[in-house]
Amino acid sequence: MNLPPLIQSFVLHFGEMGSRWGIARTVGQMYAVLFVAERPLSADDIVDRLGVSRSNVSMGLKELQSWRLVRLRHQPDDRRDFFSTPDDVWQIVRILVEERKKREIDPTLSVLRELLMLSPASEEERHAQARMQDMHEVIELMTSWHADVEKLETERLIQLLTLGSKVVKVLDLKDRLFVVPGRGAKAATPKA
Repeated sequence: MNLPPLIQSFVLHFGEMGSRWGIARTVGQMYAVLFVAERPLSADDIVDRLGVSRSNVSMGLKELQSWRLVRLRHQPDDRRDFFSTPDDVWQIVRILVEERKKREIDPTLSVLRELLMLSPASEEERHAQARMQDMHEVIELMTSWHADVEKLETERLIQLLTLGSKVVKVLDLKDRLFVVPGRGAKAATPKA
């Protein structure tokens, strides 16, 4: 690699993490190089920095574009394509979450819906279908939560994430203040 030590450490780590996330190590390294670059890079720039083949870089750039994680840029008086990542790290996180949802969660929900519509032929299938229903409900709840969070402005999302477990205090306060019409205050539920 033709990179300063600090950047090389980041790039190598990102490559290893990429392989754990289901993308090729080189694609992870390419993304890391683009992420820390001061300016948009051409495919040749990436080849020079990583010491990998041009064809490997071309395929990796196509994959990153399919994930919407890199942007194609053009430079005046240069016919080559240049690539960069979004500047806002929150935008990158939102794209990653949306793409993973589209590629992993949505197909799973489709299969679960189809299987839940079938009539079970045995007790074993009824049990399996009940378990699938539980999974479907959890995934639907998370998908609904994701849709709500996706609408939040970044500043609000940061506030929500910063709250962490403190949000439980807000929920407890809501439970104490919630009044059911015609019944007075809602009784507090005992905690186990």
